[in-house]
Amino acid sequence: MRVKTKRRLRKDDLVARSVLLPTVLLTMIFVYGFIAFTIYISFTNSKILPTFGWVGLQNYIKLFKLNHWHTALKNMAIFATLYIGISTILGLLLAIMIDLNKFSERVFRPVYLYPMAISFIVTGTAWKWFLDPGIGIEQIMHAWGFASFHFDWIKNSDFAIYTIVIAAVWQVSGYIMVIFLAGLRAIPHETIESAVVDGASVFTLYRKIIIPQLSASFLSVFVILGHMAIKSYDLVVALTSGGPGRATELPSTFMYSYTFTRNQMGVGAASAVFMLIVFGIIIIPYLKHQIKEDIS
Repeated sequence: MRVKTKRRLRKDDLVARSVLLPTVLLTMIFVYGFIAFTIYISFTNSKILPTFGWVGLQNYIKLFKLNHWHTALKNMAIFATLYIGISTILGLLLAIMIDLNKFSERVFRPVYLYPMAISFIVTGTAWKWFLDPGIGIEQIMHAWGFASFHFDWIKNSDFAIYTIVIAAVWQVSGYIMVIFLAGLRAIPHETIESAVVDGASVFTLYRKIIIPQLSASFLSVFVILGHMAIKSYDLVVALTSGGPGRATELPSTFMYSYTFTRNQMGVGAASAVFMLIVFGIIIIPYLKHQIKEDIS
């Protein structure tokens, strides 16, 4: 019987491996293979097409001498800080309100989560119409009689980056709310009940007991939002196309521009490698946390 059981397990294991093998191979080729190829291209003199003329760190040196790249990094710092900060705070507050039964979970959770089901292209296009002074909220307010109302951020180089933040926060806040809500529901009731018996107020309960226990949720949110901030491309292209001027250019739009329109593939690959390094730095704390949990 044991021999038959072992043979059956081996057979099942072989079938499972056979089913997963094509996916693993495709992932190795089209994900990790192209990552390695991009890293290699960043050290070559590739222009319109990939070439194999080795130039060392010249593309990286040229990259950090470009004013366009410094503008993209500055915009990324502004966008990522506001995007991560506002989305985290708003998502946490919404989760707490639902947890306190201030909002109906059956009604509000799908409403808040629905924007995440929309593609960034659709979100960018919709917010572009909404923020356009000629057809959007400014025109609507003028039609209602508020002739002095002005909201032209999308066409103002000093404020255009904040329109990207508004659209991105609107789309992702509901998703962050669900992550925090799951974390709140995972907290043992005994801890909360003990604090309530000791006379802790609702504010004290959340500030000193509940929120500190959401460290895993905060870490997950940080990694997810950091990843989405770094790779934000389609939302920017649909909403502002990187403009006006370069007011909303991010590393992702810079990489696409230099790789496919300016025919400087080596520089574009160098910017992509830099983005990969930043993402690696962001995900390291999450990986350490997961490894500690697996060990414990």
